[in-house]
Amino acid sequence: MSYFAAAVLRGPKGWTASELDLSVAADVEEVADQLRDAGPDAEISLLFVESDDAYLVIMRLDYGEDLRIFGSDSVFATESRLGALLLGEVEAPALEIEDAEDLTAGVEDADEPAAAEPDVDPVGDADLLADLGVSAHQLLELCGQEGMLPADVTAEVCQALGCGDEVEELRES
Repeated sequence: MSYFAAAVLRGPKGWTASELDLSVAADVEEVADQLRDAGPDAEISLLFVESDDAYLVIMRLDYGEDLRIFGSDSVFATESRLGALLLGEVEAPALEIEDAEDLTAGVEDADEPAAAEPDVDPVGDADLLADLGVSAHQLLELCGQEGMLPADVTAEVCQALGCGDEVEELRES
């Protein structure tokens, strides 16, 4: 399984990014510890994990505390060790029925058949970036957009947060 794990940290001097090796982590708390170690003084620590061009997990710590997790698709937890490690304890669906209806409202054309149910089942805290400028609605919409790869979602989100250049430099190194 191939993955990319970018720790994106906001401290007093702005955003920084570094890559994390999650292969040695035994559970989600060890991943959180790695994120804490990457920026012990960070106000906000984010981890973007992209796996196999199919799945995205975003983790967030504020001042090293209160771990919040969002996963683009619950299937990731059943398809890989990494998915189970990151999403195994996440129970709450990220998309309630009324949210799904809101996302598809106004997109159907009267001449076309009704849209099929989305192929993804996001889980966790879709609102984890709302105070940084990316609402739950925007995040869910990006993850559900046909043709969007996890790297594309990460790039869009990071641009909106103001750390797009840092993540792009990391990806290219």
